Amino acid sequence: MEINKNIFIRGNHIDLRLLTKEDISGNYSNWLNDPEITHYNSHGRFPATNEDLVNYVEQSRISRNALVLAVVDQATQAHIGNVSLQSINWIDRNAEIAFLLGEKAYWGKGIMLEAGEMLINHGFKMLNLHRIYCGTSSENVGMQRLALKLGMIEEGLRKDALYKQGKYVDVIEYGILSKKI
Repeated sequence: MEINKNIFIRGNHIDLRLLTKEDISGNYSNWLNDPEITHYNSHGRFPATNEDLVNYVEQSRISRNALVLAVVDQATQAHIGNVSLQSINWIDRNAEIAFLLGEKAYWGKGIMLEAGEMLINHGFKMLNLHRIYCGTSSENVGMQRLALKLGMIEEGLRKDALYKQGKYVDVIEYGILSKKI
């Protein structure tokens, strides 16, 4: 299935649009190299270069199994983070949702809740997905709360599935079905 990559979804405070090479010229690489931002996710294990980001943006634009969108503040038009559907399985109609809120000034303001609601709605209604899921470190209480606020339910636990800061941590899996929206 072909994904319509000309996405523009308007929310109350943010817009979701296709990630572009122009976004790389901002703080994007700084986000991925900031240990506070990448503390709970798989980013930050190796330094991210602008070349890495150019390749990522190019691959995301041609991928049939991922939809990566920039989260943009409506008031300033600033690129403040990303939200994506990854590992899209068109046969089983499943996808993993992922979040990156790079601009710390926006933390704790409900930005990713709004972005998540918008993308989950898009995934179910426009992409005809049946299930959207995510996994997060057992130490990432903020993401656990976000998953629950998005209507996801805890589906399971993967023991010692993530190696971060010199130790293994469990990954909690969450999911939501289209009939729950």
